[in-house]
Amino acid sequence: MSRPRIFIDGHAGTTGLRIREWLASRDDLAIWTLDEHERKSEAARRKALAEADLTVLCLPDEAAVEAASWAAECDARLIDASSAHRVAEGWVYGLPELAPSQRDAIRNARFVSNPGCYPTAFVTLVRPLVDAGLLRADAALSIHALSGYTGGGKSLIERWEDPQAGRVGLPYEAPYALERVHKHVPEMHRYSGLAEAPFFVPAVGPFACGMRVEVAIPRALLAPGATGEAVWQALADRYRGEPFVEVAAFRGLEPVDDFLLDPTALNGTNRLRLHALPNAAGHVLLVGLLDNLGKGASGAAIQSLNLMLGLDETTGLPR
Repeated sequence: MSRPRIFIDGHAGTTGLRIREWLASRDDLAIWTLDEHERKSEAARRKALAEADLTVLCLPDEAAVEAASWAAECDARLIDASSAHRVAEGWVYGLPELAPSQRDAIRNARFVSNPGCYPTAFVTLVRPLVDAGLLRADAALSIHALSGYTGGGKSLIERWEDPQAGRVGLPYEAPYALERVHKHVPEMHRYSGLAEAPFFVPAVGPFACGMRVEVAIPRALLAPGATGEAVWQALADRYRGEPFVEVAAFRGLEPVDDFLLDPTALNGTNRLRLHALPNAAGHVLLVGLLDNLGKGASGAAIQSLNLMLGLDETTGLPR
């Protein structure tokens, strides 16, 4: 029996490199990348996309839109790791944990859009609370999120690793995109179940990989009588049995130690860890930890790839 042929278009970028690394030991797939002299050739890319059983696009948004138009002309199946199609009609959102029916939607899809790293945490934290009626759907939330600098691709990596730029060993995080609507906000809005788009405050830290996403829920936005433990229970119930989503044990009002919310704690894995931390005044802090290049990008793409090929979704993914 022939192995499914997987074409990675854009294999030299950060997401593509991690996908190749995690697929390298798989003997059930045939991984196809183009040589250096061909990887930017439209003719070579079109041919590979048309002949592959499944293509993973690891491209800038504009190039991903162009490649998707080629796929529409043939019988190709795609996973797009860019942000170009995350709220586009005809594309399935590649977050298996989104809803009970999402895995089947991904399995049967022709076009799957990989979730963003920040939205992966935000949506998994908030959606169960809206669905359970614990969080008001009209809540206007703010998100404080911290990512390793690999999340910005080669240009950001070069900026943060350049010893002349003054960012190596920087003792604080650097917020960015405060003046504009970040490209992740539309998917956060659509898939969270919220009527209002959140206010997103992203930041980069002086470390390569890792992510921490924090969502503060004031008491006034919770359903009457809702407690921190009820919020935690809703998350625990929703993700019980999930292979890659862990809900940390409820701590009550126990003080948080310095290492509990380490944004690098899950680096090198496809895992996502969720915390619900109550406050004595009735507020709740939601926190998601993940590897921005793992469950936040490359691992998520492989998870969808496995589903689309009819395989166990955990195949080849580190936990």
